[in-house]
Amino acid sequence: MTDAIRVSSPITGTDKEMSFEAGRLAQLADGAVLARLGGTMILATVTAAKSVREGMDFFPLTVDIEERAYAAGKIPGAFFRREGRLSDQAILICRLIDRPLRPSFPKGFRNEVQVVGTVFSADQENPHDILAINAASAALMISGIPFDGPIGAVRMAYTTEGEWVPHPTYVEGDEASFELVVAGRALDDSVESDVAIMMVEAGGTEGSFERYAQGAPKVTEEVLAAGLEASKLWIREAINLQRELVREFVAARGPLPPFPFTPVVDYGDDVFARVEAVGRDRLTEANALVAKAERNAALDAAAARIAEELGSEFEGRAGEIKAAVKALTKQLVRRRIVDEGVRMDGRGVTDIRPLSATIDLFPMTHGSALFQRGETQVVNVTTLAMPRMRQLVDTITPDEYRRYMHHYNFPPYSTGETGRVGAPKRREIGHGMLAERALVPVLPSEEEFPYTLRVVSDVMQSNGSTSMASVCGSTLSLMAAGVPIKAPVAGIAMGLVYDGGEYVTLTDILGSEDAFGDMDFKVAGSADAVTALQLDTKIDGLPADVLARALHQAKEARLQILEVITTAIAEPRPEVSEMAPKIVSMEIPIDKIGEVIGPKGKVINTLQQETGADIAVDDNGVVGTVTIGAKDGHAVEEARRRIALILDPPTAEVGAVYEGRVVSIAKFGAFVNLLPGRDGLLHISKMAPLNGGRRIGQVEDVLELGQALEVKVDDIDPQGKVSLSLVGDFPETDESRPRSEGRRDGGRDSDREGRRDGGRDGGRDHGRDGGRDHGRDSGRDSGRDSGRARSSSFEDAFEAELAGEIGDLGPGGPVLSEGEGEGRRRSRPRRR
Repeated sequence: MTDAIRVSSPITGTDKEMSFEAGRLAQLADGAVLARLGGTMILATVTAAKSVREGMDFFPLTVDIEERAYAAGKIPGAFFRREGRLSDQAILICRLIDRPLRPSFPKGFRNEVQVVGTVFSADQENPHDILAINAASAALMISGIPFDGPIGAVRMAYTTEGEWVPHPTYVEGDEASFELVVAGRALDDSVESDVAIMMVEAGGTEGSFERYAQGAPKVTEEVLAAGLEASKLWIREAINLQRELVREFVAARGPLPPFPFTPVVDYGDDVFARVEAVGRDRLTEANALVAKAERNAALDAAAARIAEELGSEFEGRAGEIKAAVKALTKQLVRRRIVDEGVRMDGRGVTDIRPLSATIDLFPMTHGSALFQRGETQVVNVTTLAMPRMRQLVDTITPDEYRRYMHHYNFPPYSTGETGRVGAPKRREIGHGMLAERALVPVLPSEEEFPYTLRVVSDVMQSNGSTSMASVCGSTLSLMAAGVPIKAPVAGIAMGLVYDGGEYVTLTDILGSEDAFGDMDFKVAGSADAVTALQLDTKIDGLPADVLARALHQAKEARLQILEVITTAIAEPRPEVSEMAPKIVSMEIPIDKIGEVIGPKGKVINTLQQETGADIAVDDNGVVGTVTIGAKDGHAVEEARRRIALILDPPTAEVGAVYEGRVVSIAKFGAFVNLLPGRDGLLHISKMAPLNGGRRIGQVEDVLELGQALEVKVDDIDPQGKVSLSLVGDFPETDESRPRSEGRRDGGRDSDREGRRDGGRDGGRDHGRDGGRDHGRDSGRDSGRDSGRARSSSFEDAFEAELAGEIGDLGPGGPVLSEGEGEGRRRSRPRRR
C-alpha cells in the first residue's frame, strides 16, 4: 500500500481544521479524496467515461451521496436494516455539488462523469455537505479530467448578535437566525485572488422571527450582500488547500495524466451562418409573440421551414441545423433585452406578469389556495394533524423528525407534455425543500400551535419559477387553514443577462429566459426580512453593485406580490377549519405521566374511548406534554377536563358511595377508580358478597378489569390510601345456595323439589369448601337439615380419595356434580 498524501489547514476564526487525503483509498477511480472536518469524514471519488455515448447532446454529470448509517453509529431503521433510496437531505447535497461543478467543465465535454461521496464518519457536530463539495472538487483536481477548478465552499451562520460565523456546528446553526451556503472559484492563480460566487443556497432557521421579535437583527438584503462578500475568505482558504493537495500529489506521484477527449461541436460555423441568413427575421417575429403556446408554435414552425430550406444544402446535418436555430434564438432574445430592454413576452426588465390569488378552493381540505403569475399556476393545500404524524427522519444527522413538510409535484401536463407520473424526481424534491426553507422561519412554535403541518404544491401550469409560486400559494393556504404564521411570505425569481459588458437584471423570469440567461436568482421573504435565497450563475463573478441591485429589485417585486396575497386574506384565520382536528396541548409534571397513561396504557386508552379524542403524551426529560386532538371541540375539552382531574384529583369522602370501575387486580384485592386520579382498595376479605357470602380463593374468580362496582369509602389513612367495601344487594348464585334436602332421599321427586329450591347444582360451594369451613358453616346455618353434613362428608371423602390418586386439585379442582350422579366429575369454572 502506498503512502497517503495529506494536507491540512486551520480555518480562520475557528478552532477547526480541514484536511484532504489522497492516494490510499479507491485508487482505481480517476480521483479520490478523503476529506475531514472535526470528526466528520467523507470520501469523494470521480470517474469519467473514456468516450462519448452516441447521440449525447448534453453533459452527463451525475452526483450521488451515500450516507452510511454506521458513520453515526446507527443501524438503518428500514425493514431490511440497510440503506435504501437517498434521503431528501442527501439529494439536496447532490444538488449542492452539481450546481457549481457542472458549469466548470469545458464547453463541448460530453464524456459521462460520476461523482460519488461516501460518508464514513459523522460526528453529529459538523455537517458533511460543505465538506462534500470541497472534497468533490479536490478529487476532480487530481483526476486529470478537464475541470476549471478548484471550487471552494463554506457555510455561514448569522448569529443573534449580528455576526457571520464560518463552518457552524449543527447547534450553532439552529441557534442562528439564518444560514448561508456559498460556493465559488478563484479568478486567477494567486493566493489572494478574488472569488467569483457561483452558487448560493440560504434560508432562515426555525424560530428566527421569534428571535427578531426579541431584538435580534433581521436578515435584510444588505445583510445578505455582506454575508456573501464575507464568505469569500473561507472559500479562498478551501481553494488554496486544494491547490496544495495537487502540488503534493504531483510531487509524490508525478504529473497528472492528460485526459484525452474531443469536444463535441453542436454545429459548424457554416451552418450557423446560413441559419442566421435564412431564419433571423422569422425567429425575431416568432419571439415577439407574448403567449407561450403561440410563441412556441411559431418558433417550431420557423425552425421547420429553416430546416426544410437548408436540408438539401447540408445533407445529413439536420442536428446541426436544429442546434444552430436554438443558438440563434438565444442570441436574439439576449440582444433584444440588452439593446431594447424588451423581453420575450413584451415586458420591461422590471415588470411582473399579472397576479391573482384565491383561497378556499376545496371544501374538505383544511386550507387551500390557488396562486397564479402569468402562465404559471400552482394549487397549494395545507393539512393539519396530531404531533405524532410528524415525519421520523432516519439519517446520520442529529435531526430526528420533521414537523413541517412541503411536497412539490410537477406533472407533465403542466407544460402540455406527456411523461412519467410517479415518485418525485430530484428537481421536485429540491423545489419542495426550497419552499419549505422559505416558510419555516415564520411558522409558529409547537408550543404555540401543536400541529404537524404538511403543504402540497401541485403545479397546474408552468412558465417560469413554479417554486416561488409554491411559496406564495403556501402562504395563502396556511393562513386559510388558520395557521398563525408570523408574517406572509412571497417569492420571486430573478434573472441576469450579461452581454457586451453590460449587466441587465430581469424580474419574474420566464422558463426560456432562465435557459437563455446567465443567472437564476430566487428570493423569498416577508416585507422586511429575507427567509430564503437560491442563486446560480454561469459567468465568472458577480460584481457587488450588480448583486445589490438585483436584491433590491427582487424586494420591490416581493412587496407587490405580498399586496396581492394580503388582499386575498389579510391575516391568518383565528380558528382552524371545521374539517381540521382541534388540538390543544398542556404541560404536566414528568412524574405525572405514568398516572395519565395508567398501567399498560389503560387510563389513556379509556380516556380516548370514552371521549373520542386522540391523546398523545411526550416528554423532553424535564417536563411532560399532553396533546389532545379531535374534530369535535367538545371531545377535546372533555378529555382536557379529565386529564386535569387526574393531575389534581378530587378527594374522596369517608362514608360516600361511588360508582367505580376496576382498574387493577392484585392477590390481596382490587383497585377501583372512584374519581379521576383517585383509586381505592377493595380487599379480598370484603368480596364475600360477590360469592354468596362465601370466602373466595382468587380475586379473578369474582372480578375482572373494567367491571363496574358500587362501593363505599370506609376509611382514608393519613397517606391518602382509600379503603373500600361493597354496597348493594347481591343475589345468591347457584354456587352459594344450600343443597336440596330432597337429596337426602336420592329420589327423583326430591331432585325436582331441589331444583325448585336451589337449582340443579345447589350446594356446590359446600363441596368446594370441603371440611375446612364446615364447622363455621354449620354454626352459621344452624337449624338446617343435617343431611347436608352427610353430603359434605361424602364430598370430603371423595376429594380426599382423588387427592391421594392424582394430588391436590386446589380450590378450583373437579368435584362431584350432584346433578350428574354416577360419580362423574366436571371442572368448576374459575371466572363467572
